[in-house]
Amino acid sequence: MAKPALMADRGLTAKRGSAAVLAPIEAWFARQGWEPLVFQRQCWQAYLAGRSGLIQVPTGSGKTYAAVMGPIAELLAEDEAAAKEGSPAGLRLLYITPLRALSRDLALAIRQPIEAMGWPLRVAIRNGDTASSERTRQLRRPPEILITTPESLSLLLANPRAPELFGQLHCVVLDEWHELLGSKRGSQAELCLSWLRRLRPALRTWAISATIGNLEEAARAAVGLPAGAASGGDPEPLIIRAAIERPTAIRSLLPETIDGFPWAGHLGLRMYEELVAALDPAVSTLLFTNTRNQAERWHQCLRYACPEMDGALALHHSAIDRAEREAIEAAVKGGAMRWVVCTSSLDLGVDFQPVERVVQIGSAKNLARLLQRAGRSAHCPGGTSQVLFMPTHALELLEVSAMRRGLAQGLVETRRPPQAPLDVLLQHLTSLACGPGFEPEREWATVRSAWSFRGLSPGDWQWCLRFLEEGGECLGAYPRYRKLEREPACDGFRYVVRDKAVARLHRLHIGTITAERAVTVRFVRGAVLGHVEETFISRLKPGDVFFFAGRQLEFVRLREMTAQVKATTKKSSAVPAWAGGQMALSDLLSEGLRAEVDRCARALAAGPGQDDADAHVDTGLDTPELRALEPLLRRQAELSRLPRRDEFLVEVCRSREGSHLYAYPFEGRFVHEGLGFLWAWRLARQQPSTITVSVNDYGFELLAPRGYPFEELFELHGDGLLDVEHLEADLEQAVNLSELGRRRFRAIAQIAGLVRNGYPGQSRSGGQLQISAALLFDVFCRHEPGNRLLAQARREVLQEQLELPRIRSAMERLLGCHLLLERTPRPGPLAFPLLAERLNNRMSNESLLERIARLRTEAERAEAC
Repeated sequence: MAKPALMADRGLTAKRGSAAVLAPIEAWFARQGWEPLVFQRQCWQAYLAGRSGLIQVPTGSGKTYAAVMGPIAELLAEDEAAAKEGSPAGLRLLYITPLRALSRDLALAIRQPIEAMGWPLRVAIRNGDTASSERTRQLRRPPEILITTPESLSLLLANPRAPELFGQLHCVVLDEWHELLGSKRGSQAELCLSWLRRLRPALRTWAISATIGNLEEAARAAVGLPAGAASGGDPEPLIIRAAIERPTAIRSLLPETIDGFPWAGHLGLRMYEELVAALDPAVSTLLFTNTRNQAERWHQCLRYACPEMDGALALHHSAIDRAEREAIEAAVKGGAMRWVVCTSSLDLGVDFQPVERVVQIGSAKNLARLLQRAGRSAHCPGGTSQVLFMPTHALELLEVSAMRRGLAQGLVETRRPPQAPLDVLLQHLTSLACGPGFEPEREWATVRSAWSFRGLSPGDWQWCLRFLEEGGECLGAYPRYRKLEREPACDGFRYVVRDKAVARLHRLHIGTITAERAVTVRFVRGAVLGHVEETFISRLKPGDVFFFAGRQLEFVRLREMTAQVKATTKKSSAVPAWAGGQMALSDLLSEGLRAEVDRCARALAAGPGQDDADAHVDTGLDTPELRALEPLLRRQAELSRLPRRDEFLVEVCRSREGSHLYAYPFEGRFVHEGLGFLWAWRLARQQPSTITVSVNDYGFELLAPRGYPFEELFELHGDGLLDVEHLEADLEQAVNLSELGRRRFRAIAQIAGLVRNGYPGQSRSGGQLQISAALLFDVFCRHEPGNRLLAQARREVLQEQLELPRIRSAMERLLGCHLLLERTPRPGPLAFPLLAERLNNRMSNESLLERIARLRTEAERAEAC
């Protein structure tokens, strides 16, 4: 019955004409003194014509109104007819956002025209923060417009009343789709949408995305495939772009002198005075860091350096309590908060129109991330994004130079959706069985209409059903793993969950976000500050002092996963560390980085000794960053070489520590990690020894005992080190793939519903969860080696953690390069950061700064001789 009703709605729209249907929208824009932009009208008309698609426009250009005003116009056109015919009201527009924090802004933006014009439409929010009474009210009397998250949508599908709730749905809007696309949350959203499209075959879907390199694939993933299809179907989704230029102005804070021996973080906090001088207390500024640990340290630094900013300086990251984050966001919007040190928690589309400037501390490592953060400033049509770059490492200036060139060329990274993650599918099928149930043959076609699951094999599908119904080959003896039961249906049978305890526990743990178990941080008598990882708190003793949420805290005790603290004036430099903090260069930026090094090599070869100001441009040093790096680059060229794009530089040297090999593929940290361990294993196979690996975004170091013949082995077996044919088998041996798979399996087991935290108030520790997942991993390895989840864990480790495709392409590229094997008397400017990286991870009674200073002194003394 759903399809004819929706077609009748479109008939009403066609009968009145799009101009008449859009008249209320145009009237509201006129009342605001605005003129709808061309792309907004294109979206509205395409929606009213029954099309689905993707909107890609710069941040702050009015994309929310482009997506929702078409559906609202249609709702208003239907309202009068529905009132006359007595048609039931219900949910018509579903707006999915990846962040709960965005829900409030979206609701305000959508309610503004509704309340101003007196339109009879209700807007509601449903997410993890929504009160249970409000959730019950929404089910009893659904609003016309609902703003929710992928997790809350999945939870709604686990309700038996889901077909009734979504029976009148017209449109789904996917906000910040680029953020969801490359993750399992995106796969979860795709599966939910595939079910909604089967319920409402004429459902229209509109995604809103930032610039990414594969917009066509992103659009198809949002819109899905025709049910039963295994490849793209008609009509193709529309992609609507706007001819709106949002220039990004980048200015780098350049140190007065560049140290010839740079190391990761060596500029960092030492340049705080330059940063403070560049900041204006009257200019609203967001200071982005790449990790929460880094954000805590910079907030602490600015707080001491600028006491006059007390009350106008804040810290914002996802581990801080939600109420405090919301208060900070409100203060920024109101203009009271001038400087905010933040992480990716403010990357997405919270509308901060007062923000005039963005500071990026350290390289963003990714063009798309830099564009997203830059868009937080001048968040309005026609604005120019102002980005001030503060390097923490001299070589990061190469990355910024590459970013300048990439942005000028319009380059941006792609985001690929996961391919048929079975843990997400197992969770989705259990959700449906907790709700209306599902018929396996019908659901098989529906699941394959989701873009990420278009290649799902019949064998994988049947395995998932057996696993949920029977517990697989080795868990059948445990009732909690036999979740699905059969009940008669029109065309055979449907799967349902009859056990109420199983259904209740499943609903409590819906979602694909897995992380280290969090411990709540609370004052002994007072407010919650946020949460930190269990592993950090476990190392603290009562009386220990640490910085968190911008405060100096003394640890008192740990009770039931709550760390009780009190404010203190005791000194400490301890800051919590969170897992997953490190970012690596994107493949696109890695390519740009190699091009910058090539440009520098050509420039130094072409024009040594030129002192004319214009000579920099003539020889290729055409950005402020490259000109600032010239002394360091010259020192590298004199001591060793600067590699051209078709060259691969490998340096060997000896020191008191042992024999060193430095290799510079310029492929990013994660690729270098895989290459480093692979080379260490292959070399040790030729000449047994203990080899230590250190990596950064520019290369990797192998350190062996003194006398180890790196140079001889490389000359004899250099091609074997880059052998691609046996790459996967050798990499499995080199990195202990089984242990990495065991760790990855823990997250997969949580998503698939094999391990649970328990009920609220009965949460298990991270150690208990790890033990449960490890036991299951061992059981499957021993008794069910063909378990699909084991295969998924292995695949995710290879594809995502070790980035096997990038390692393979890097090795193939390096095989085609001319090898530069250089023997150097000591580590040079490119090698020194790798040496410092290794020292930073070593226990010593000598501080890192003292060790670096000693090594620098030794290197400078040797150079003088």
